[in-house]
Amino acid sequence: MYAVVGCSECHALWLLADPETAETATCPRCRHRHRTASLKRFYTATDRDEAREARAAMLAERADATDVFAATPHAADMDAAADEAVVDDDEYLDAAGIDADAAEAAGERATGTAGNRSRPAVVRDALRTLDAPDEAAVVAYAADHGVPADAAADLLDRLVCRGEVSESDGTYRLL
Repeated sequence: MYAVVGCSECHALWLLADPETAETATCPRCRHRHRTASLKRFYTATDRDEAREARAAMLAERADATDVFAATPHAADMDAAADEAVVDDDEYLDAAGIDADAAEAAGERATGTAGNRSRPAVVRDALRTLDAPDEAAVVAYAADHGVPADAAADLLDRLVCRGEVSESDGTYRLL
């Protein structure tokens, strides 16, 4: 069951689901807490969409916009129309004459990510997976996973400076 209730403080109208079970309710506008038994119920319905429509009609009447409200489709109809009218990214790009796979690859190159991993994550993965990794091996691994060689070398130096990686005789180790 749903009820359209009003706040005695700020006069906001909102939907209250299961008004009989909750002891208190908080106004979404002014955050004033009310006892549900003392809230004025302007409309009650078993269907949420019906209660939503009644609240919308009350708000339209309060704003002196009943003629606009009457010309507007029912909220449930608008929800259904919105779900049907959605165009996914691939359809949109195809209609614009753009190859979706090429756009995704360009985005990955532009953001510097290899899949969902960041550049530092790729360098850390290289240190974890390689046996006795030196700078050349880490840079080669990172380059194979989409990180430019100069960026991989720079990231390796930064990780050493931060104390996340140690270097001994040209071999790196993740701490």
